[in-house]
Amino acid sequence: MDMITGMGEIISALMTGDSFELQTALRGNSGMWPLGFMATLLGGLLVAFIYRVAPIVERNLEPAVMVVAYLAIGYIIFAGVIQRFYLNGQPAWSTTLPPFLFLIMTWVGCSYNVKLRTHLAFAEFRKAAPRGMQLALLVLDAVLWFGFAWIVVVTTSQETVRAAANFAIMLGTDNIMQWWFLGTVPIAFILLTARVFENFSADLKKYRNGDEMIEAAVIGGD
Repeated sequence: MDMITGMGEIISALMTGDSFELQTALRGNSGMWPLGFMATLLGGLLVAFIYRVAPIVERNLEPAVMVVAYLAIGYIIFAGVIQRFYLNGQPAWSTTLPPFLFLIMTWVGCSYNVKLRTHLAFAEFRKAAPRGMQLALLVLDAVLWFGFAWIVVVTTSQETVRAAANFAIMLGTDNIMQWWFLGTVPIAFILLTARVFENFSADLKKYRNGDEMIEAAVIGGD
């Protein structure tokens, strides 16, 4: 009952739109983990549905975010070096913004690599295993990835709310809030959860159809 009450408190605080109220509701609240579980599950299913009905989004969302973030990092660093040595000095934010952009690129890239299955998976070992064992290992992959995403969504959402409640500003700026960037981490892991569901659905289909289940992954391939 305490867990259900805690979930209600978090939802009520969320509806107010007040980050301080939400931070207070999250502090020591046992309801944040089941609520985070539902948010991760439903968010992943929603994104997977969007991917299914909008293939152009499924193909291009993560690569587009990664490329834009990477180019922005390169431009800011390059311009900062030129400004430091040849002009009147670089903006203070040019050393604080790139790490946050790298944060976005990294975790969205993690989701993309789950899609491509280019994370460490011991594919050669798995291909030599019996078919039932292959399915069991793929199920384990899905469970572990989902569990990892669940933990990250809950913990980074807390950090995002804390940054918003404390009005944490990007160093070197006057009005760019840190939570704008921190909030992309739980979103990236919702995207990752959608990829987990997609992969698991494909694995079950291959198992039923008798198709090859374990394929060698190629980094950067699709």
